[in-house]
Amino acid sequence: MIVYGHRGAKGEAPENTLPGFVHAYRHGIRHFELDLVLSKDGKPVLVHDLSVDRTTDRKGSISQYTAAELGAMDARRNTHSWPRPTGIPALEDLLDQFDDLEHLQLEVKKDNRARLNILCNRLTEVIQRRSLYQTAAITSSDTWFLKEIRRRNKNIRIGLVTERKFPRPLSMASRLECEYLCINWKLCSKELVEQAHRRGMHVSTWTVNRIHDMLQLEKMGVDSIITDYPTSTRMFFDNRAKALLSLPAREALNVEPEMNVGSDESLHLTPGSH
Repeated sequence: MIVYGHRGAKGEAPENTLPGFVHAYRHGIRHFELDLVLSKDGKPVLVHDLSVDRTTDRKGSISQYTAAELGAMDARRNTHSWPRPTGIPALEDLLDQFDDLEHLQLEVKKDNRARLNILCNRLTEVIQRRSLYQTAAITSSDTWFLKEIRRRNKNIRIGLVTERKFPRPLSMASRLECEYLCINWKLCSKELVEQAHRRGMHVSTWTVNRIHDMLQLEKMGVDSIITDYPTSTRMFFDNRAKALLSLPAREALNVEPEMNVGSDESLHLTPGSH
């Protein structure tokens, strides 16, 4: 089961910032989920909300600011504490930072159609220019946007982000010809995972911050989890794998993973919003 860092490493560093991604990368994380909104000057930037109010020292919508202005802000407000100021980066800044990321889920937030149309063009250009067909998937809860991505380039992988049982998410993802189903972990079931797999979909669950829930999802057969605590989660699963390898074969078949690996905080947090 793959571990994706949520907004970089939301529970360990300021969300959707370069220091957050660098922090997780240094601990071995190579899969990330992040959020994209269009800046005033038409660049995809890493931010969850349509405004800067919650995470920065400024006020106003993202559409009011250029990528350079967003990068100069202090994006540590209402996020994990961090010793040094860090701004809102552009997607290209992140891609320039690393050359061996294994996969990115690029989630596009709902916005007005005109801005989404421009963002659709920009993302298509980035993926084509950098040949990210295998290492990136564009995800969204906006079905119109996903259809537009598919219309522009059929080789770009897409994924439906959903947190509701109705309309039926698997049926909708199938109609959109999605490669990824990115679903609120509370809606997940073994039956849904099996059905998605039969349709060739990768099932990614969010936002999973308790080891107990991760183990339940693993039993259901989910392909990946998105967590605010990727480094401690990776540590848990790495240690479990090492423990299993060190046991005699007969004992290893029946071993139950220890529940106290990693920090207590990361084991018991309530899942946050996507």
